[in-house]
Amino acid sequence: MSVWLLYCGLALAVFFAMEGVAWVTHKYVMHGFLWCLHKSHHEPRKGFWELNDAFGLFFASISIAFLAWGAQLGGPAWSLFVGIGILGYGIVYFLAHDVLVHKRVAIRINPRKGYLRRLYQAHRLHHAVEGKDGCVSFGFVFAPSPESLKKQLEALAPLRRLQSDRLDAKRAASDSGPPHSRLQA
Repeated sequence: MSVWLLYCGLALAVFFAMEGVAWVTHKYVMHGFLWCLHKSHHEPRKGFWELNDAFGLFFASISIAFLAWGAQLGGPAWSLFVGIGILGYGIVYFLAHDVLVHKRVAIRINPRKGYLRRLYQAHRLHHAVEGKDGCVSFGFVFAPSPESLKKQLEALAPLRRLQSDRLDAKRAASDSGPPHSRLQA
């Protein structure tokens, strides 16, 4: 078997593995301890850029590092193909997420059926929830069916109600601070 075939297989394997990396990062990092950055993506955009774009820059820098290591810095040949796999996933992600779903580029695609429609619906269902908790569909390129996501949203509804009640109680407590703070407002 040709070594090039193995390297192309490696790039393809990395491409598919990136969906798992993206899912874990989205669920546990973006909707976890780095919600402060990702939150900008769940709110109306104020301009072209959002803080959430830092994640794209992070993954692009990893791809660039592998590409440079393999092509320019004397690294092993496999590193070039790891970089190509990450780059390929990044391009597909950009086209599916930023162009198709969020229309951040002035190319209007309105999928009416097929996999692009499923992808679009899955991501819209992810954004159907206010806040970071109780969301569904954390992948970016491989989308579950809208029917299964709607069932998941229904199952998570009590969690969202509980979190909403806690947030309302927190707001009410901050609104009823010391009397002198209310007079100054």
